[in-house]
Amino acid sequence: MPTDPLKKLRAICLALPGATEVLAWETSTFRVGKIFAMYAVPSDQKHSKGRPGVWLKAAPGNQELMVRDRPERFYVPPYVGTSGWIGIYLDKRPAWKEVEMLVRESYALVAPKKLSKTEDGRRKAKKKGRS
Repeated sequence: MPTDPLKKLRAICLALPGATEVLAWETSTFRVGKIFAMYAVPSDQKHSKGRPGVWLKAAPGNQELMVRDRPERFYVPPYVGTSGWIGIYLDKRPAWKEVEMLVRESYALVAPKKLSKTEDGRRKAKKKGRS
């Protein structure tokens, strides 16, 4: 049975320090003060083209590269796309490790420095433990 994309996304987002889920615009948004992830409901044709997805803040220049290289996976979301945010389709077997990495990057771009450093420390400790 396929994984519920919102359930999986929620687990990834809420594992981050200080992250909360807020219902806004009839969908789930994930925040750490500011929004770092927003679920695109598949039933909302205007925002998701009928596919489940997530919108994330991206580092400058990444949006263009990602959409150009993998348009079947990434898209420019409405409204926030002009600010460089990236949309990721969450159907058709998404690469959840990649989604998690991009969620963490989005989080780091908006989180207060104190929380962002806490998450950075966790990542380094996790990597060190695998060595």
